[in-house]
Amino acid sequence: MSASVGTAASSAPQTFLAFDFGVRRTGVAVGSRLLGQASAQATIRAEGMERLRLARERVAEWQPDALVVGIPFHPDGAPHEMTARARRFARQLHAGTGLAVFEVDERYSTTEARAAGAADPDAAAACIILEQFLRELA
Repeated sequence: MSASVGTAASSAPQTFLAFDFGVRRTGVAVGSRLLGQASAQATIRAEGMERLRLARERVAEWQPDALVVGIPFHPDGAPHEMTARARRFARQLHAGTGLAVFEVDERYSTTEARAAGAADPDAAAACIILEQFLRELA
């Protein structure tokens, strides 16, 4: 878990909305610190500004305390093009919502979701990312 993009609220965030950023599909999950679990939500199937608009709609719907965005890296930890794109998405979410956005290394989350036979691997990957984040908070 890396530092948040935004400034954390005065009290520790309790509810989170997580995103597994993708160019065409962005997985979404919601979860709480209390339960330490995440629930998959419908994947956002849009690109560019439409993806951002739909993500902000999810934030308005769920009203989380903070956001979590999975940041992809190569297996050796080196950044690549998608690393920069996911970080830009995280910055845009912060600017559009004012919420703290926590970045989580999401290597292998989609692979893990597919291996588990998830019907929606993008949403399942968002759950994996959020549950990893929640474990690190404990």
